[in-house]
Amino acid sequence: MILAVCALVSLVVGIIMEGWPKGAQDGIGIVASILLVVFVTATSDYRQSLQFKDLDKEKKKITVQVTRNSCRQKLSMYDLLPGDIVHLNIGDQVPADGLFVSGFSVLINESSLTGESEPVNVSELNPFLLSGTKVQDGSCKMLVTTVGMRTQWGKLMATLSEGGDDETPLQVKLNGVATIIGKIGLFFAVVTFSVLVQGLFSRKLREGSQWMWSGDDAMQIVEFFAIAVTIVVVAVPEGLPLAVTLSLAFAMKKMMNDKALVRHLAACETMGSATTICSDKTGTLTTNHMTVVKAYICGKIKEVNGSKVYSDFSSDIHDSALAILLESIFNNTGGEVVKNKDEKIEILGSPTETALLEFGLSLGGDFHKERQRSKLVKVEPFNSIKKRMGVVLQLPDGGFRAHCKGASEIILASCDKVVDSSGEVVALNEDSINHLNNMIETFAGEALRTLCLAYLDIHDEFSVGTAIPTRGYTCIGIVGIKDPVRPGVRESVAICRSAGIAVRMVTGDNINTAKAIARECGILTDGIAIEGPEFREKSEEELLDIIPKIQVMARSSPMDKHTLVKHLRTTFQEVVSVTGDGTNDAPALHEADIGLAMGIAGTEVAKESADVIILDDNFSTIVTVAKWGRSVYVNIQKFVQFQLTVNVVALIVNFSSACLTGNAPLTAVQLLWVNMIMDTLGALALATEPPNEELMKRPPVGRKGNFISNVMWRNILGQSIYQFVVIWFLQTRGKVTFHLDGPDSDLILNTLIFNSFVFCQVFNEISSRDMERINVFEGILKNYVFVAVLTSTVVFQIIIVEFLGTFANTSPLSLKQWFGSVLFGVLGMPIAAALKMIPVGSV
Repeated sequence: MILAVCALVSLVVGIIMEGWPKGAQDGIGIVASILLVVFVTATSDYRQSLQFKDLDKEKKKITVQVTRNSCRQKLSMYDLLPGDIVHLNIGDQVPADGLFVSGFSVLINESSLTGESEPVNVSELNPFLLSGTKVQDGSCKMLVTTVGMRTQWGKLMATLSEGGDDETPLQVKLNGVATIIGKIGLFFAVVTFSVLVQGLFSRKLREGSQWMWSGDDAMQIVEFFAIAVTIVVVAVPEGLPLAVTLSLAFAMKKMMNDKALVRHLAACETMGSATTICSDKTGTLTTNHMTVVKAYICGKIKEVNGSKVYSDFSSDIHDSALAILLESIFNNTGGEVVKNKDEKIEILGSPTETALLEFGLSLGGDFHKERQRSKLVKVEPFNSIKKRMGVVLQLPDGGFRAHCKGASEIILASCDKVVDSSGEVVALNEDSINHLNNMIETFAGEALRTLCLAYLDIHDEFSVGTAIPTRGYTCIGIVGIKDPVRPGVRESVAICRSAGIAVRMVTGDNINTAKAIARECGILTDGIAIEGPEFREKSEEELLDIIPKIQVMARSSPMDKHTLVKHLRTTFQEVVSVTGDGTNDAPALHEADIGLAMGIAGTEVAKESADVIILDDNFSTIVTVAKWGRSVYVNIQKFVQFQLTVNVVALIVNFSSACLTGNAPLTAVQLLWVNMIMDTLGALALATEPPNEELMKRPPVGRKGNFISNVMWRNILGQSIYQFVVIWFLQTRGKVTFHLDGPDSDLILNTLIFNSFVFCQVFNEISSRDMERINVFEGILKNYVFVAVLTSTVVFQIIIVEFLGTFANTSPLSLKQWFGSVLFGVLGMPIAAALKMIPVGSV
């Protein structure tokens, strides 16, 4: 804006003095430069906002399970229609307004709509479900009544427009840097202007013409003002926030291709300084495709393998025991066996439920027949605090029977009887309890997830209001479910190790299963594995001692995870990223510096609390996110190093020559062009470097790292001194070296200085591609943006010098002079390489 005023004054004075068009050239030059800078900045900002719109659409994609045309299917939330029946489970977001049809112990958290934190009980008596609320407990079917903007949530959203992203921590830091540099620039500009005006006054005093002011003198003062203003423009690095935004937007787009959706910009860069990852086991480290591979029933261990299951089990196991096992599997479940459009059998439900139902079908059971034989009276869905699920059935003869399943130790503790090898129910004694516990440990030691199934006949009358009993059960058997480790996890954990990122596993599973999987992944090495209940009992002092050594936490509750994350962050100053998929993970995801939610297995509540959504639920993707985060940080450091060098040199050159010779070698238009190269184009070129493997071999920045490191200061100061020496040499000895004489010698010399200065920046930009390695050409041709920016800079420079002399105050140069300018630029590269050999501390 200041420059625009300056251009206006220049135009008015110029036209009055020299007439149109000659007098208008300076002013038009400045206006053209301003327009170019504004246009380029606006374009890149606009393109970036479009990218955020695309990401916003991705964020909102939610699939729901729906029964439509009597066929159960998965649909996008946006394809729902009134009349659809939606199946809701714990942790789901209600996708539309609707009515409760059937379900059990449904608690809805309506805080996002009403602000009431107390969950609401939904049943036939209070059947209303509102979109945007979340299922806190239970499961139900809902009839959709209104969708889209007509829902309560839609009406609420129509009154709000979503705010933009907050500034990221790095942008805040850089804005601070920009302000300080701007103030220094302002100071230099004022001093430069004063010195130049004082020079004019003293000259007029010497000539004795201090009372006679002509248009020429006014023109000179306007020129001095323009130079002072441009010093401010060059000094203020308005490209810094642009570089951050560009770099983050570029990284976000690439991360989308790598299956990571960034919900908050800041997470991108924070992930680069992560020092600890607390990961879930199920679905993140493992494939989450579960199958029952072993079962212990009627005192016998049976391998479960494919086609022979039915014949194996029916020949060895008593019919009554098999019947009660199938009754338990098919009734006590949150899953369902359905026929899809092609009349094929499909099993829907969580991976554990699917594994059990598959096992039941392979035993020759019929899901629908079992369901019709008895009536479900009450269901208590599985939740991570109780670690069990229970149902009560009304049998055909009128009696009641409870079935429960869940974490083996917990269910076994509720049992006092067991089904023996002849199918009889016998009391449990100490030996048989120990034997069962040994079975659980054996299964867990083979990295199997164990579940215990049990039942209890209730002889009294049972009503829906009464709680399902928790003691006196009869153990039916124990199943071992295999959840294989994902391919590539071991390598990813090793990469994290070498990058200085500690990986910890936090899981609700049995400690032996957790240890076996952690060893397979390479997580459990020399640290300790601890169980949640034991962790909870520790005092503050014990926690301080034990937390750094914990590599595996098993049987953990959501609050254990939260406590661990909180301690790591506050007491140990770690930058913690946490992965989670369940509703119960929301507190830990919220507490962590970076919350990573799983895109496939994750509930809507977990995704809402997370900063990044891992779309393929794969641990390797988390490592990619860390790599991109580091890349963003390093790219911005490179850009800042490049830009500060230009700032320092442009400031010192114009200031010193204004003070010493009374005129500035770089004019307003030239400085604007340099500003354009370093701010907008430099940001484009350096902020879009893709990450390399080297990034994951250095330690993380952590919480306390300085943004401008010693390495950067070394490179900035070294380059600045070299460039300053070049320009100073040209100013003092340039005419002699290049044999310049005649009326145009000053103009040619200033053009030479401008040209050499620009080529110093071009080659310094190449040197800035890596702050520590000497080989900066590696992979340069793969980065098309970088090559395009450099090429266009050079082409524009040739056009400015050779053809736009009247606007930019330049004069066409001879081949020898061009060669000299480029040579000065090229010499900067060996100097940059030599500087990189000087050892400095890493901070």
